[in-house]
Amino acid sequence: MGLEKVDLEKAAVKPHEKLALALAPELDAVNTLIRERMSSKHAPRIPEVTAHLIEAGGKRLRPMLTLAAAKACGYDGPYHVHLAATVEFIHTATLLHDDVVDESAQRRGRPTANLLWDNKSSVLVGDYLFARAFQLMTDADNMRVLQILSNASATIAEGEVLQLTAAQDLKTDENIYLQVVRGKTAALFSAATEVGGVLAEADETMVKALFDYGDALGISFQIVDDLLDYWGSEQTGKNIGDDFRERKLTLPLIKAIAKGDDEERAFWVRTIEKGKQEDGDLDHAIALLNRHNALKDTRDVALEWSAKAKDALKALPNGEIVEMLSDIADYVVARVR
Repeated sequence: MGLEKVDLEKAAVKPHEKLALALAPELDAVNTLIRERMSSKHAPRIPEVTAHLIEAGGKRLRPMLTLAAAKACGYDGPYHVHLAATVEFIHTATLLHDDVVDESAQRRGRPTANLLWDNKSSVLVGDYLFARAFQLMTDADNMRVLQILSNASATIAEGEVLQLTAAQDLKTDENIYLQVVRGKTAALFSAATEVGGVLAEADETMVKALFDYGDALGISFQIVDDLLDYWGSEQTGKNIGDDFRERKLTLPLIKAIAKGDDEERAFWVRTIEKGKQEDGDLDHAIALLNRHNALKDTRDVALEWSAKAKDALKALPNGEIVEMLSDIADYVVARVR
């Protein structure tokens, strides 16, 4: 295993790419199923809009987590493919809706569907994908799987609505931020891993471990994304300061605001609560973040959640898939180490 790891590092194979190779037959089946189920006999715009986003080069991380969780628990049936496709449809539907809510013009380096078509198409196609997701999840004929994925769908929507009210409210603290992140991001990660264990009829200790892994991984993933909005990375496809310009109160700002004086608070009230931003405000915001070590403190929180994700895997049997899941937890925070 050690020699294999060294060879992979030399070949610059990233952990999610390594997992994709290990799951290649199942992923091919997922992609085939997605293409079949995103078709529409009567509304050709549905596959047009869906394909624009699904074929845009995403990592398929969430469906891979479902496949990996099922395999790690010894599942050898066909329905982890259906649940992985379900997870991807839910994810894609939320992206279509998010881009409308955020008035986004770009995702994964490409124009968003709402920009190429219109808001109505994005919302309605997103609704169609949610419906397709629910059709797919019934294929496994497992009531607990239905409960997990349907609850996750509700939690995601709840998290997005909470963010609408919390994002520009300076009273938003780290607990509320964590609630938003658990809703809009981590809920689908934890559902994706948990249903793999449930489908495999794993014991409750393993199912709980898979939920905890997905939850912690999703939280770490979102915190890193929020951090990179101020640190920047060539890999994100985001412009530095997008969250600031959109007045999103993420963890770096929450930490800086908590330590700031009255003058600094007035700056945050003007730029975030009131949305009156001027030239130079982003630079000043980043200076305040650095003054209070908010970026480094946020990085530490992301690393803590990554460590929790890896720790949860200790309840699972040792094996290549579990090792890959551990590597993914490291990879999520690799850009901010």
